[in-house]
Amino acid sequence: MDFSPSPRAADLAARVRTFVDTEVEPIEAGYQAEITRLRESGGDPWTPLPIVEELKAKARAQGLWNLFLPAGHEGEYAERFGTDGGRGLTNLDYAPVAEQTGRSFLAPLVLNCNAPDTGNMEVLLKYGTDEQRRQWLEPLLDGRIRSAFTMTEPDVASSDATNMAATAVVDGDQVVINGRKWWSTGAGNPECKIFVFMGLSDPAHDSGDRHARHTMVLVPRDAPGVTVVRKLTAMAMYDEPLGHAEVQFDDVRVPLANLLLGPGRAFEIAQGRLGPGRVHHCMRLVGLAEKALELACRRATTRVAFGRPLAKLGGNAERIADARIAIDQARLLVLHAAWKLDTAGPQGALAEVSQIKVAVPNMAQRVIDMAIQLHGGGGMSDDFPLAAAWTSARSLRLADGPDEVHRGVIAKLELKKYS
Repeated sequence: MDFSPSPRAADLAARVRTFVDTEVEPIEAGYQAEITRLRESGGDPWTPLPIVEELKAKARAQGLWNLFLPAGHEGEYAERFGTDGGRGLTNLDYAPVAEQTGRSFLAPLVLNCNAPDTGNMEVLLKYGTDEQRRQWLEPLLDGRIRSAFTMTEPDVASSDATNMAATAVVDGDQVVINGRKWWSTGAGNPECKIFVFMGLSDPAHDSGDRHARHTMVLVPRDAPGVTVVRKLTAMAMYDEPLGHAEVQFDDVRVPLANLLLGPGRAFEIAQGRLGPGRVHHCMRLVGLAEKALELACRRATTRVAFGRPLAKLGGNAERIADARIAIDQARLLVLHAAWKLDTAGPQGALAEVSQIKVAVPNMAQRVIDMAIQLHGGGGMSDDFPLAAAWTSARSLRLADGPDEVHRGVIAKLELKKYS
């Protein structure tokens, strides 16, 4: 098993790191300060500031655009929409690239590699019709619009997706959509124009298979009956310019042509979408943890208390060592999951993807918490990116399935070897 990046992947990772270091990170503090000013003054913090479009143009000019596109599925789109070399990357090759984007909260958006757009674009790429791709995939790849994935619901335990109550029922040549969704990431952005909606299409359970009762359908944000009820905070943070929202669907009617694959195929699509998506999240979290450790080390070696650098006080050196070990362990686990996804597909990599989905957010949360502690009160403020980073890591212990569900998958597959 060789997890070394290909020469192309290594080159891309280095170029992305340089771009993040020189173009994106220098403007982050000012960007966040302007977002805060707009929020406090009653302005609009949700529309991305002009600097984002400027950086997107620079990234695209350098070929650092849509790098998430999977090898073998990208076809004509890689060349038309700026992917370096006109080719997609395997999950294993994308891993070191995504790690570098994870160092910055803006970098994934600037490189058009941010969730949930990446997952939605992969759904359209793999499962969409030619017309669906023309209408929605192409403007997403071009960075002209954003999207949201509406699956989680406020009134049921959404860790079991078969619980969902929202419906997507075929009625002649239309699909009728009803229900309420929340934690619809990206729906807070005014550039979000399309929802990938998952709902119950077989309420009577006529199929006999509880995983064949749900359907995915494309719902334009401006369709009659769609209401963004409210923007949601995550641990008191809004996470502009993307953010999360609660969305109500009341007798929304869309053409039958908006169905993805067909009625009852939602779980099949979700499995294909969420596997790579979970790996992408974990790749970025490794980069986020690396950034936190870097900040912690700089703080520990330059800040003095009781006559000594912080690194020489209270076991801090050991904590930094433990963080280094934990990050490197997590990276290897992610690379293994990416390799397994490439070689065995989503079904063959269920255990490995669930393993990283548990291990990596927990690792990142611990490392970032240590960095916050070394920064003292400053670590909890917006003067440093650590509070937002901790919130992101904590959120990902719930997003795309909570720890407990993934541990259940791992245990079930492990025990199956002995039954």
